[in-house]
Amino acid sequence: MKKTIQLLTLVIMTMVLMTSSNKHFTIFMIGDSTMANKDIKKGEERGWGMALQGFFTENVTVDNHALNGRSSRSFIREGHWQKVIDAIKPGDYLVIQFGHNDEKGKTGDKRHTDPGTTFTDNYRMFCRAAMAKGATPIIMNAVVRRNFYNKTDNSVDDESLRNAVSKSANELVNSDTLIDTHGLYILTPVNVARELRVPYVDANKITKDLENGMGVEKSRLLHMISAVKNGKDNTHYTVYGAHVVASLLVDAMAEQCPELKPYVRHYDYIVSAKGFGNYLTLQAAVDAVPDGAEAVISVIDGDWEKPIIPDNKKIKIDKYSSVTIKK
Repeated sequence: MKKTIQLLTLVIMTMVLMTSSNKHFTIFMIGDSTMANKDIKKGEERGWGMALQGFFTENVTVDNHALNGRSSRSFIREGHWQKVIDAIKPGDYLVIQFGHNDEKGKTGDKRHTDPGTTFTDNYRMFCRAAMAKGATPIIMNAVVRRNFYNKTDNSVDDESLRNAVSKSANELVNSDTLIDTHGLYILTPVNVARELRVPYVDANKITKDLENGMGVEKSRLLHMISAVKNGKDNTHYTVYGAHVVASLLVDAMAEQCPELKPYVRHYDYIVSAKGFGNYLTLQAAVDAVPDGAEAVISVIDGDWEKPIIPDNKKIKIDKYSSVTIKK
């Protein structure tokens, strides 16, 4: 009898593992420009949500609906939210991250919301609608701006920084510790998460710790200030910045939703012709591997010629089944 029970247990566990490995679901994302997909023809700017696909197996589809310049209010009013909620299915996930544009302007403006009232109401609505369709909401607060100056200029719109250049290359820096620019807007998400008992990721703290750890100079590399001559955009991410932030936030998501852990993968070299990785071509990723090093390159989309791999590099290529590499 005992052996029979053990055998049944083993069979059930095997079936569960097989079902899990074959499961396919979608992670929908709603938010602003710090998360959004970008036009790779226009330069190095990337949203961290754009890089997220590269940290999951192909069982997971990341469907990023985040948009430049949107607040939780304008995202709803312009009809973008309706498209998302119409597409969500049982077993899917919804990542919610607003704040950068909600805090702009004043009550009555097309984007502005207030913590404790309209901003909170919108977060509640997103979560409840997702749960009603059998999906799991993952609430996040806003990622930080790279602000090492005590005086915050709230009149400057994040979007206006996209192509802005400063008259002087000198930054306004009078602190070695990042100064918050979001105020109460970073508290609403955690309060809603506690109220509704849904997963919460403190993206603000995670990115604050990242930027403080890198320091005033190295943290420039995360943002477009480092990619544009005399730039001053300390909000939007470079390819490198989006990759690093996505790497941190995917782990935080998996900690809050342990069922995601089997699907999470970490690679230093991710190839995507669509800009979802940190390399646009397979050969560029191969060339980036240091001489004498071993590396695994993940290829998540595209059709490629066989790369030229030097004898002094030990490289393994891990690709999605839809990817073709000519022999």
